[in-house]
Amino acid sequence: MSKLPISEAELQACVDDALPEARRTDVADYLATHPEDAERVRAYQLQKQALRALFNPVLAEPLPENLSALASPPPIAAIAPPAKPFLARWSLQRFAAGFLVALFSGIAGWLAHGQYEPAEGIARMTPLPRQAAVAHAVFSPDVRRPVEVSAENEDQLVAWLSKRMGTPVRPPKLGALGFELIGGRLLPGNVGPVAQFMYQDASGQRLTLYVSTENTSNHETAFRFAQEGTVNVFYWIDGKFGYAISASIDKGELARVATAVYEQIERK
Repeated sequence: MSKLPISEAELQACVDDALPEARRTDVADYLATHPEDAERVRAYQLQKQALRALFNPVLAEPLPENLSALASPPPIAAIAPPAKPFLARWSLQRFAAGFLVALFSGIAGWLAHGQYEPAEGIARMTPLPRQAAVAHAVFSPDVRRPVEVSAENEDQLVAWLSKRMGTPVRPPKLGALGFELIGGRLLPGNVGPVAQFMYQDASGQRLTLYVSTENTSNHETAFRFAQEGTVNVFYWIDGKFGYAISASIDKGELARVATAVYEQIERK
């Protein structure tokens, strides 16, 4: 009896570890003879792990007191006895629906509070390092298309990104540090476009440079370090740009790369 063909849905189920037991052997055999699909599945799994490592600390934070109070049931004495069974059921259902909407809306707002809550004129937690780390975690594991325009077409990449961002942007040269440009892509920011350049060393380790124009009101130019899950980030503001270097490499090595990028930008 011939085996059923392996579908894309089953490959995605393999990534999520959700394959039925009966199909796991068939999918494993398929991946063993199709290296491109096997590499793609592995890249998706790494991407999923990176995103989980990035956001699990936020999801593990305790709920604020106001949301905990919202989630607590009201005192029994506060609920009036129903006049009629039908009205009681209808009121209870309406209350439950309203409670769930309020609860999930509150949780969504709470998850974003650390990123956007202001303090003394600047963001308490600037979004730049987190946005850069997320973009790095999403695209750097990609095997087939980590960038939109490759380094072989660097002139086209520079012209395209410069036009979309409304100002000249050019990737720094990092060959002396062992990292060569792979290419770049355009990303959506909070209020405008963002450029991402990706580099890779001889071992296959990748790092990304995230360039944003959304931080022009922040004049803090000093280097700052952030760690988002497994991704280390050095970031700073220079003129109209915000820069962030992201990679899952040693902090000291990443600092050398960030210094080299900063020096090249200063010479322009």
